[in-house]
This record gives sequence, structure tokens and C-alpha cells, in this order.
Amino acid sequence: MAEYLGIDTSNYTTSAAIFTENSVRQKKQLLPVRDGEKGLRQSDALFHHTRQLPEILEELLLDADISAIGVSNRPRAVEGSYMPCFLAGHAVARSMAAIKGIPLYETSHQVGHILAALYSCKRLDLIHRPFIAFHISGGTTDCLYVTPDSENVITCREISSSLDLKAGQAIDRVGVMLGLRFPCGMELEKLALESDRSYRIKPTMRVGSCCLSGVENICRKMLEDGEKSCDIALYCIKYIESALIGMTEYALSEYGDLPLIYAGGVMSDGIIRTSVQKRFAADFAEPVFSSDNACGTAVFAAIKDGFLK
Repeated sequence: MAEYLGIDTSNYTTSAAIFTENSVRQKKQLLPVRDGEKGLRQSDALFHHTRQLPEILEELLLDADISAIGVSNRPRAVEGSYMPCFLAGHAVARSMAAIKGIPLYETSHQVGHILAALYSCKRLDLIHRPFIAFHISGGTTDCLYVTPDSENVITCREISSSLDLKAGQAIDRVGVMLGLRFPCGMELEKLALESDRSYRIKPTMRVGSCCLSGVENICRKMLEDGEKSCDIALYCIKYIESALIGMTEYALSEYGDLPLIYAGGVMSDGIIRTSVQKRFAADFAEPVFSSDNACGTAVFAAIKDGFLK
């Protein structure tokens, strides 16, 4: 049975996965961040990937017979998109492919996220027709028009985005403000579920794009005014939710009733997911395939190698 290895070394997680006809096996490990800090310098991220990736691969590759390797080598498939952290995964993938004499297929972290979401939703058929995808994470808040591409599997064209702070950044900044550990998404959602408040929020939108920097300032003011942490957490999440609903409505009005796919770590949030699902016929990646993972790069290799049609 053909087996395809995927590697992804993002700014948050070291991950590797093996895709076969019947399953995906993956291992991942968050990059360590000191208490009170909001992220990592790229030099530190690269160092931690260099330490963590061999351990992950040693466990994952036991008795594996790899046919090809897929790896993310940049954040997005656009000119100038670059982050040093992806060098760690690319170097290992390129070396392994050369040693074993097997193909290496390179893609972007964003394409990996979308393909992982399609796999999770059982909607890989969408690689053959246009759809709308959301990639919502610490580094991106993108609504994308996705079309088939014979060379790159899919091509993503931006419909709208955040004009300032990204959704994951807002969540992490507010979470750290409330004393949570970075990355803060899961803890912030857990805290928000303790709130009994109800918020009606009108986010700042400009031609389908959103502005999220204001939510950090509002949440800081709420904290200074003595409002409960759970209420602040809920406000932050509901603000981002409202912005994503606005972005979705704009995309559908401009591109028609296309399939909707949501991916990225922020879309693991159950509060946001439930609200969006009530308004739109949409598919979501399961949390393990929504946060940073290497499943999509493994699927990319399987498609490029002709294993998946």
C-alpha cells in the first residue's frame, strides 16, 4: 500500500503525517513558549523545530514505506511569502527524498491547511471545481476563492482578509492579557463558556475585509473596568465570529452560492463554529485537522503522485 509523508514546520507546531488509502497517522508537538509571552522569534522557532522534528519522525516512520514526501516551504503561495521556520521541515524533507530516491512535492502552509480540511470533511472532490475557503489562524485571516490548478492542485485568490490584526493574534493577545498560556485559543474558549452575557457586535468591515485591532483595545478597557474574565473572553470570540460572518456574506454575494470550507486553528473554536453553521451551509475541518498539521502536505503528495485523483 502506498504511503505518503507530509511535513509542516509552522510558527506554532512541528508536525508530520503519513497518508494512506484508508487513514492518516500524524504526530505533532507545539513549540514551547514562555509564560506571559505572545509567540516566538523565528530564530527560536527554527531551533525548536530542528530539535523536535527528528523525534516525531523516528516514532512515525517505524515500519513505514514512503512513496513520496510533501512539505510546506512557505506560508502562502504568493510572491514574497516567506518565514524561516519552514526551512526546518523543507531541509529534512529534501534530504529524505534524496536519500530514498523518491519524489518531493513542495506546497504552501495555506494549501496544506485547505487540503487537510477537505480530507477531514470528505470533500476532496472540491479540488476539481471552485469553492470558497477560509484560513483563519494566528498568521492569516483570509477568505479565498479556490480553483483547480494542474500544477499546484489548487490556486487560492484572496477575496478579503483582516486589514490589521489577525484573528489568532487577537485571541492570543486577549488571552495573555487575561493570564492564559500561549497559544490561548482552547483556554479562551473554555473561559468564554462560563459567561452568561449576550453580545450584539457590529465589526468594522471594509469591502468584505475586517479590522480586528479594536477588539484588543476594547477587551483591555473591559479588564480595566473590572469586568469578569469570562465576559471579556466571550466578547473577543464573538467579535471575531461577527467579522467572519460578515466576510462570508460578502464572499457569497460576490461569487455566488459556492461550497464553503473553514480551516485554521481559530476555526477549532466551538462557539464560532456553531454560530457559523447556523447561518451557512458550510463544512469545517475537525479540530485535529483544523489547527496546524501535516495531513494536508501528505495529501498534496498523494495527489501530485497520482495516487489520489
